[in-house]
Amino acid sequence: MTTSTRGTAKVPAVLVLEDGRTFRGRAYGAVGETFGEAVFSTGMTGYQETLTDPSYDRQIVVATAPQIGNTGWNDEDDESRRIWVSGYVVRDPARVPSNWRAKRSLDDALVEQGVVGISGIDTRALTRHLRERGSMRAGIFSGTALSSASGAGVAPEAELVERVQAQPHMKGASLYEEVATKEAYVVPAVGEKRFTVAAIDLGIKGMTPHRMAERGIEVHVLPATATPDEVYAVEPDGVFFSNGPGDPATADGPVALMAAVLERRTPLFGICFGNQILGRALGFGTYKLKYGHRGINQPVQDRTTGKVEVTAHNHGFAVDAPLDKVSETKFGRAEVSHVCLNDDVVEGLRLLDQPAFSVQYHPEAAAGPHDAAYLFDRFVSLMEGQRA
Repeated sequence: MTTSTRGTAKVPAVLVLEDGRTFRGRAYGAVGETFGEAVFSTGMTGYQETLTDPSYDRQIVVATAPQIGNTGWNDEDDESRRIWVSGYVVRDPARVPSNWRAKRSLDDALVEQGVVGISGIDTRALTRHLRERGSMRAGIFSGTALSSASGAGVAPEAELVERVQAQPHMKGASLYEEVATKEAYVVPAVGEKRFTVAAIDLGIKGMTPHRMAERGIEVHVLPATATPDEVYAVEPDGVFFSNGPGDPATADGPVALMAAVLERRTPLFGICFGNQILGRALGFGTYKLKYGHRGINQPVQDRTTGKVEVTAHNHGFAVDAPLDKVSETKFGRAEVSHVCLNDDVVEGLRLLDQPAFSVQYHPEAAAGPHDAAYLFDRFVSLMEGQRA
């Protein structure tokens, strides 16, 4: 629950973790209460793209960069129709934004969309706590939300902890339909049209179909509930499965759709949640990471070339596939194509007997580096090869 009254430096706020750890600061953005999974993002820039990334649905994002909001908020960089984070935690919010594209401050954007935040806390201590203990349920309380349910003044910390512990866990959460489009739409190719792609929206970011459109692809973005008949009605040269929030173990519908695409041997590309869906379709399991990968500076090696890329990540789950061998699946041989150099987490899958691959990170560079842009060209090459 949030109330969209303006947060000021004079309004006290408290962040409460499910294990009882609390951090006191000042309200930032809307005043009220909010709940979600507390996670940290290591990106020093790109907060607007982060906040509007649907993969952050029901998460309270902690910015590890000490000062946030310097460039304000513009009308061009949103990655979806709204801010999706449940709450935002910053150490030192910029007092005055300074950028020629800024239309409002970050604080104003949070207030307009009813996003409860907190500032003025030690985000380094909070990040260390989450690294050691793992991502966990949390709540931010400010204004009247700090009042005791009994009406007897300020709520004791134990009562706030109980409110947090009553919230659902991220493991087992099915969220992709919550953020996906309800109606299909088309992103036209830039210049001459070369291919048609059916993109399954599991929480797609706006820059992703744009990156394909730049390569002459007409992108038909379809709801997460799309059927094989609806996918093939657009006569696609390829099928794309997007990023998205929640536990991939709940995504039986997208897994079944992925299997139908693999059975027809249509060129296929998946990112993030789409990588986990491909993993499940191939028979691999998925699991929840202790604190996940979130930021724009994660090192990943492309094992097919040996090249190391700096990449943008936002995932709390991963595929459980063997790193040291080629696996036999119902759709042919598969191997791990990319691996995170920080912790050996599977960051990509590739089928060896048909045109399908995926990566766990975000190659559209919104926000983030452009090291992985070649993956869209790899998808184009698969479609060219199939057409030939």
